[in-house]
Amino acid sequence: MTIERFNALPTADALAGLRACCASEAWAKRVEAERPYADLPALRTASDAAFTELTWGDVAQALSAHPRIGERADGPEREAAWSRGEQSGMDDAAEQTRRALHDGNRAYEERFGHVYLICATGLTPDAMLDALHERLTHDDARERDVVRAELAKIAALRLAKLTGETP
Repeated sequence: MTIERFNALPTADALAGLRACCASEAWAKRVEAERPYADLPALRTASDAAFTELTWGDVAQALSAHPRIGERADGPEREAAWSRGEQSGMDDAAEQTRRALHDGNRAYEERFGHVYLICATGLTPDAMLDALHERLTHDDARERDVVRAELAKIAALRLAKLTGETP
């Protein structure tokens, strides 16, 4: 799909495509409402602006659609397929790293009350694990800022996929 085709979609179809990029209903509605977009950079700018306005409840809604790092999203849906591709760096992870990520995911969830989210595209398993350990030292406010930024990175990549652009 091109940006022009995205702009021309009926509202329900545009929202469905946007929800595959980010499961926050508030984000999807905000981004959809600002159509048409001249190009992918304009769409990404609107996405970034929408992320700044989300409540933590909106962010939590988005987080609920993401599997833990190291766990594969199931299903034929576009979002699940994208997630599997984004986490493909885990395919060759050493067993020790997999166990450490599993344990770290649990510690993170106990500490912050939600899934550990990182834009995994292009990252090695060890880099994801190092980031996890570092983020476990954050206070709640700092970590919420990081989570919001990671969601925005993931959405930016997925918006490129949605519109047929190179991420």
